[in-house]
Amino acid sequence: MRKPERIFARDAEWDHLARFASRTADRPQLAVISGRRRQGKTFLVQGLAEEAGGLYFGATEATEAESLALFAAAVGMHLDLSSPPRFRRWDDAIRFLFTTDPARGPFVIDEFPYLSKVSPALPSILQREIDQAASGGRPTSVLLCGSAMSVMGGLLSGNAPLRGRASLELVVRPFDYRLAAEFWDLADPKLAVLVHAVAGGTPAYRRFVDDDIPASAGDFDDWILRTVLSPVNPLFREARYLLEEEMDVRDSALYHSVLAAVAAGNSTRGGIANYVGRKATDIGHQLTVLEDSGLLRRQEDVFRARRATYHVAEPLVVFYQVVMRPQWGLLESGRAENVWEAARTRFSSQVVGPHFEQLCRDFALAAPPELFGELPGQIGAGVVPDHSRRSQIEVDVVVLAPTVPGQRRKLLSLGEVKWGEVMGRRHVERLERARQLLSRNYDTSETKLACYSGAGFEPGLDPEVLTIGLDRLYKSFA
Repeated sequence: MRKPERIFARDAEWDHLARFASRTADRPQLAVISGRRRQGKTFLVQGLAEEAGGLYFGATEATEAESLALFAAAVGMHLDLSSPPRFRRWDDAIRFLFTTDPARGPFVIDEFPYLSKVSPALPSILQREIDQAASGGRPTSVLLCGSAMSVMGGLLSGNAPLRGRASLELVVRPFDYRLAAEFWDLADPKLAVLVHAVAGGTPAYRRFVDDDIPASAGDFDDWILRTVLSPVNPLFREARYLLEEEMDVRDSALYHSVLAAVAAGNSTRGGIANYVGRKATDIGHQLTVLEDSGLLRRQEDVFRARRATYHVAEPLVVFYQVVMRPQWGLLESGRAENVWEAARTRFSSQVVGPHFEQLCRDFALAAPPELFGELPGQIGAGVVPDHSRRSQIEVDVVVLAPTVPGQRRKLLSLGEVKWGEVMGRRHVERLERARQLLSRNYDTSETKLACYSGAGFEPGLDPEVLTIGLDRLYKSFA
């Protein structure tokens, strides 16, 4: 099935959807497509409905009666009826869908959470009709799509009515950093990191800035001023809207404060609680909701069991919390140049630095097996206590081999990351010390030390040390 030309990349996602729509089994099938807003899900499912000759219905925030009327109009148009069918309730509408000719293609319902919010019985109705169609051998195909991650994730979990009914569960994620650079037409890797630290891999943000792309690293400051820091640009308020759009929360101020705490470097539960003025036990719900929505990422310390840190998963939210939120009034009054000048140091240390660390872990995850000696089993970060020196060593990129029962786990690589610092022998010595300390519990006989830098490396480093600069970070492994 041909992928529409307007869809950039997403080849793997399209292949899964095309196989779903082309399947000819004598039983019904259900697909659940989710992903945060602005990732291009609607482009995908609309394109699928067009290519497969199916029905596409995009739900909106409306009452049940209005939603039913809009759905009936879409069904009538799809089936070329002289007048739309009349549905008094969703029972009638879903039953009607499952009696139509399967040759009419899949039925795509986009933004399904809008419907289930005002009609909570809808998933149960779908489950009943799927089960009845299965016993009757009717091959109806239904695809549910939505952006509310907590809602979509719950459709197939636990005791949910649709659990066990789906044959496809697809999450549409942001572009990885290499694909994002290609999408933004950025050939300079330094500029690509800077733009990704602000816009991430969300494709819609290029449209938000009306295809305004910085011409060079020297143009980046001006690009920031004319896009994300400009009150007339849609990207200016996007981060403020994300929380409300992703979740239906009452106390949004507390959620914003939690995100601000994490963006400022308070990554532990205790540190976050202290920042927002609550007890650690009082913010557990907020942390869980933010994780479920994809705005927070929980990262386990690979060396210390049951110790985790939190990180904001959406780059634009980090930029907003660090640069924009503290001076929102000045930005709205048009003093973006003054705000940006004062915030550039914070941007480098609190936004780009941590973001570059994550890009380096992403690099390690995608690297071929020969780079570290074998295929990694786990990649993350960790802290190594050095009791004799009363200090600790933070390791930014840890690459571990898969666990083998009865054997010490292989430590494939230890890496340190510096965005704005030329790396040299002192960084390698710190990694060597960490390797020595870890040799008590891990097999470090083949551990490779790695330096990841956005500013370069001192001459004369041991050739056995992996040096990963910006060019190598963005070079394709293919």
